[in-house]
Amino acid sequence: MKGLILLLGAFTAALLSLAPVRAAPPVLRAALQLSGTVNWEADTIRHYGLDTSNGFSLEVIDVAGAPAAQIALLAGDVDMIVSDWLWVARERAAGRDFVFIPYSRAVGGLMVPADSPAKTLADLKGGKIGVAGSPIDKSWLILRAYAQKVEGIDLSATTEQLFGAPPLIYKAALDGELQGALNFWNFGARMQAAGMRTLVSVEQAAQALGLDPETPLLGYVVRGPVLKASPRLGEAIAAASREAKERLASDPAAWERIRPMMKAANDAEFEALRAGFLAGIPKRGPVDEAAAARMLALMTKLGGADLVGDLKELPDGVFHHPGS
Repeated sequence: MKGLILLLGAFTAALLSLAPVRAAPPVLRAALQLSGTVNWEADTIRHYGLDTSNGFSLEVIDVAGAPAAQIALLAGDVDMIVSDWLWVARERAAGRDFVFIPYSRAVGGLMVPADSPAKTLADLKGGKIGVAGSPIDKSWLILRAYAQKVEGIDLSATTEQLFGAPPLIYKAALDGELQGALNFWNFGARMQAAGMRTLVSVEQAAQALGLDPETPLLGYVVRGPVLKASPRLGEAIAAASREAKERLASDPAAWERIRPMMKAANDAEFEALRAGFLAGIPKRGPVDEAAAARMLALMTKLGGADLVGDLKELPDGVFHHPGS
């Protein structure tokens, strides 16, 4: 009997040694600004296990902002960041293999105080406008083009501009130092909750210029070699992002869980931030590359080499397509 047990044990061990070893899921190192809105989604993905259920493990590394994240990606220190597809197009044209997976199409707008008499951009003539970013900020360029086409004015010539970081523009707007302010969507939501109103949204301006507002500007940017090493990873990232958004769109408890990291000053601000995030959810399906090419052409015309470098047309492979 003892010999039979030993024989069975040896047979079982032999079978186990022949069984395939399941590979560990790939670890995706993402450089994200944990104080930013992207962490609302990243934290939701990790908390509900939407990364592991889709076959990968998301590891988040905190960075100070977009430039630091881009440097880390360029150096190969991380696998993924969040950036805009225009940056990806510029990098691909320079020979760097990065791929864009849509994350958000949320954009802001030019906001004015609730009691402002302004009804059009022309009404801001002689006033001071705050712009989050630089003179080649994409939303500012779109608004300038809109003002020229629709209202026949050069907004940069008829107003004075203050360019600066989003918190600076936010504070200056609420302190009454500006007649108008163009800020990132989340600061715009806070400004709306504080009583400001949108004069012209970037989405409205884009439509007037013949651009497709459904084109997502921001996305997860992944190193091409990482996607090639794990062919299903691109779709897995997209699925985890989509499932996190679906959870946030349908489950109030998911928002209450992340509310502390949103740092909303009150219920109105919390609701404005939630509504803004949900409004920015991209539609399902591949990015319309023809629409993206039209936006690139406009950005090239308005921003020049300072914005797009030597880029003349949309390179191949910028956008990840489902099933690719």
